[in-house]
Amino acid sequence: MKSTRTLAPLAITALLLCNTTLAGGGPLGIDHRVAEDDSGIWQRKYQRDLMTLMIGGEIAGAVWEGGETRLGKTFWQSIDASVLGGASAEVLKVAFSRERPSTTDNPNKFFQGNGNRSFPSGEVTAASAIVTPFVAEYRADHPAVYALEILPAYDMVARVKVRGHWQSDVLAGFALGTGWGIYAHSRSQPLILSALPQGFMVGLHKKF
Repeated sequence: MKSTRTLAPLAITALLLCNTTLAGGGPLGIDHRVAEDDSGIWQRKYQRDLMTLMIGGEIAGAVWEGGETRLGKTFWQSIDASVLGGASAEVLKVAFSRERPSTTDNPNKFFQGNGNRSFPSGEVTAASAIVTPFVAEYRADHPAVYALEILPAYDMVARVKVRGHWQSDVLAGFALGTGWGIYAHSRSQPLILSALPQGFMVGLHKKF
């Protein structure tokens, strides 16, 4: 049951993004250009605002809580996951150098050289990495935490709608971010926290 709930956002988003009536390409055979839509909730500025809030929120929460509480430790695991996910996404972007749908209608243009950074989606990787430790930590006690998956699901749809990424780019970003999130949550001690001064373990809320 839990695994089904975890996969539901991915399955729903995939259905939203894939149109089986169109011939698709790319590594999964599902990639195609969609009608560009940079309006309403899909506007690019809202995507950027979401990333700013998510990254700022995890940092603020981690510094405030420290690493001694359950919530604080989860915030630090989230930071680990987003840093590792972001770094690995950047490496893959350079390695695959895939052209974005904003500049081509051919989803099979990989290895196009410098400046082509479509695969995978770095923003979806970050969003998935940030929420996964919280879902993994609190799903048994508070099943409503699965609602956090709406955030990467929204970003997946939004990035395709503004032609920032192909469908397989955002699916790969979701898998990459989720994988790092699971890894970070499995560690008894967050990586970045263990490298910082002891003051960060305590958290600001205990100092005031």
